[in-house]
Amino acid sequence: MTGTGLAEKMSVQEGIDSRGSERSGLDRLGAILVAIAVAGLALQPFSLFRANRIVAAKPVGLLSALPPLEAWLVLGVVIAACAVLLLRTPPVIRLMLCALALAVLALASGRSGVFLTPPANTYARVAPGGAFWIVAFAFSIALADASVRLRMSPWGRLVLLGLTGAALWLLLASGIWDSLSILREYANRADVFWREARVHLLLAVGSLTAAALIGIPIGILCFRVPSARAALLNSLNILQTIPSMALFGLLIAPLAWIGAHVPGASAVGIAGIGIAPAFVALFAYSLLPMVSNTVAGLESVPPQARDAARGMGLTARQRLFEVDMPLAFPVILTGIRIVLVQNLGLAVLAGLIGGGGFGTFVFQGISQTATDLVLLGALPTVALAFASAIVLDALVEIANPVPKRSVEA
Repeated sequence: MTGTGLAEKMSVQEGIDSRGSERSGLDRLGAILVAIAVAGLALQPFSLFRANRIVAAKPVGLLSALPPLEAWLVLGVVIAACAVLLLRTPPVIRLMLCALALAVLALASGRSGVFLTPPANTYARVAPGGAFWIVAFAFSIALADASVRLRMSPWGRLVLLGLTGAALWLLLASGIWDSLSILREYANRADVFWREARVHLLLAVGSLTAAALIGIPIGILCFRVPSARAALLNSLNILQTIPSMALFGLLIAPLAWIGAHVPGASAVGIAGIGIAPAFVALFAYSLLPMVSNTVAGLESVPPQARDAARGMGLTARQRLFEVDMPLAFPVILTGIRIVLVQNLGLAVLAGLIGGGGFGTFVFQGISQTATDLVLLGALPTVALAFASAIVLDALVEIANPVPKRSVEA
């Protein structure tokens, strides 16, 4: 599309948006999210009841999953939140009402576990149904959109994340969710859960640390020696194209040989299965983002800054550590963010080769057709990746603040 055609299309679209706003006052994203929430409530159960953990679930609608007064109260809050999302309301109101709706949904899900579970029954399982997840997803997107419209600062987003984490901790500590099946699975495996959580973090953060210690110097080498750049980056690109499961499998044989024949290797945990191949595979996948972002960061340093440093008599080493690396740091930090979120997800696959981590619960649940056991491993992984992305995005903005544009601009 040509520049003129694009400008005309944008002008037409802006006219349509402005006329639609004047006539109806509807928010387009809000209307889509409301449609998703309404469809979820209408077509999906709010809760799933099982007589035990492996039998087929019985779907239960919202009005049957709670005492009547509580069910209508929850429905009223959801309707009020949907009405606010439909209209072009101030972002702060949208943010507060979406947060309230999410809190009410969370409380209602816990209450449904108590209401649907027969007294003194330790075998029955109650889990959130599709309606809960769909409506929660819609309001979560709306809450994120409201925070964007508020143009929250990085510190504001970190505070919002902290408040969200505190609210989840209070819900868990209060015991409101104890009747839900996922919490019952956790209660039966609390010690194992925290052990696997430590292993998961060790794999993700440990491989990231190793990749940063090796990848950043390689990136500096690629920047300083252009003739080596193509060979190194192409080699890492080839490594990145290997499917993750294939790489885990390829590492089993050589690491098994090293563990069996190299003195002291087995004593430090090197073997064909377990943590070692998972760690090596995650490290290998981490190298390309670290190296490429280091190169990109160094290339983004303004030549004027280097000329000024050279004019001040700084040596090449001083220019690297006092000028180049500080200015390239935001781009390098972006690479660290990419690697951490990637590794938190890929570490789940370590459960297939005895490497531990949250993947242990995911694959046990799949083999036993126990959805709640799968969620016990999947939900913490998603939460860690989500929180890590928010924290590191905020740190990138703090390290590289963008000056506010003037009104004239």
